[in-house]
Amino acid sequence: MSREPADAAVRMLGLVLRYFRNRAGRSLRELGKLALYDYSRISRAENGEILIPVEQVRVLDELLSADGLLVALRQAAEPQRYTPALGLAAVGGDLDSEPVILELRMPDGGGLPVTISRRQFTQLLTSGALASLLPGTTDPENAQRLIRAIDQPARLDDDVLGYFRRMLAEHYTADKMLGPHRLLRPVLAQIEVMDDLRKSARAPHVEPLMQVLAQYAEMAGWLHQDAGNLDAAAQWSRRATEWAHCAGDQQMVAYMLIRQSNIACLTEDHTAVVQLATAAQKVGGTDPKLTALASQQEARGHALLGDFGPCFARLETAAGLLREHPQVSHPNVPVYLHHYDTDTLEEQSAVCYRASGQGDKAITILQSKIDKMPSTMLRDRGHLTAKLAVAMVHGKEPAPDRAAELGLSALGAAKQTGSARIHREVRALQSQLLSSWPDLPGTRELSEALISA
Repeated sequence: MSREPADAAVRMLGLVLRYFRNRAGRSLRELGKLALYDYSRISRAENGEILIPVEQVRVLDELLSADGLLVALRQAAEPQRYTPALGLAAVGGDLDSEPVILELRMPDGGGLPVTISRRQFTQLLTSGALASLLPGTTDPENAQRLIRAIDQPARLDDDVLGYFRRMLAEHYTADKMLGPHRLLRPVLAQIEVMDDLRKSARAPHVEPLMQVLAQYAEMAGWLHQDAGNLDAAAQWSRRATEWAHCAGDQQMVAYMLIRQSNIACLTEDHTAVVQLATAAQKVGGTDPKLTALASQQEARGHALLGDFGPCFARLETAAGLLREHPQVSHPNVPVYLHHYDTDTLEEQSAVCYRASGQGDKAITILQSKIDKMPSTMLRDRGHLTAKLAVAMVHGKEPAPDRAAELGLSALGAAKQTGSARIHREVRALQSQLLSSWPDLPGTRELSEALISA
């Protein structure tokens, strides 16, 4: 068995051990004397050269008030605990005591899973020991800035804020591949760190911090929505709106109205979909691309209400704005807008075509988008595949066999990513198949797969 995962765990344990010893103000000799353990071996452990026995780590953990973090990392270093894995983190749930599963990235592309509590994750984040785990922490100077800001919030500076912005950008990229269950707890843990900073932050960093908090809260709401927890999604969206107001960020205020309109789609409050999207267009000073997104969302609401004239008029308005303004004009717009373009609008318009009886056009659009999408975008490909499957039973020449096949493929992606959006589309497909083609083998197979999902 390769020693790489063990070596990585030993190095990580050493980094955290040194952090807690320094925080306690103990020299190696002092700690060795208190722990009745050879200080030179503690030094070698801090340097990642040896692995201290578990019982001795328990003593050190108690002496240094590490709250079980050192013990958790020591247990993760047991060779028999290793299972090769890929990814950043397995996550899900609210801000509570449920565990966070982090993975040390290995040179061969594999990873070492380490299960710790949410509080311990926050300690790791602030200790600067996450350089091998998460992006944005490889610079020791930036890590030290973060530690100082946590200990003394008045020392919050632009570099610390920049760190959180970079982390958020990485999360947005990972979301398209991993889905909500691999991102939610780290995002929530980082929100808690920033919320603690907020309580003692001073000008001129209060508003920028509130702006970053609003962006993280928006993502937390999105991840909850993708996981199917609409109540939590609405709660975090409201919190994001509140923080955006505090930051004076009108771009985010308008964007959160669109996000709440999107949630209203799922709660089947179709009138609210239109009302919230319309309200977003009334917020002053917003980027034209943001207005285009609000127009697209309003179009979706009209389609759900069966008002197809206004629906396609709003889609054309959105397309015109995007053609005239291909780039964002405000530097701090929500991240999504940097990637929002006419191609995205066309993809989103497929649901309007399907609702209006133009299923074949929806099929053409969705198939084209799937063909262009990288295979690594597991969650997004799964969602589009599910939407394509539904469209295939609404075309002029329905293809239920192919639709069932695509539904099974999409369901596999849903299982891997935890995406409730994909599940929702597949269940809509199942309902149509049971209604029109109940005896089809694919209908039975899909139904059985959903039961076991």
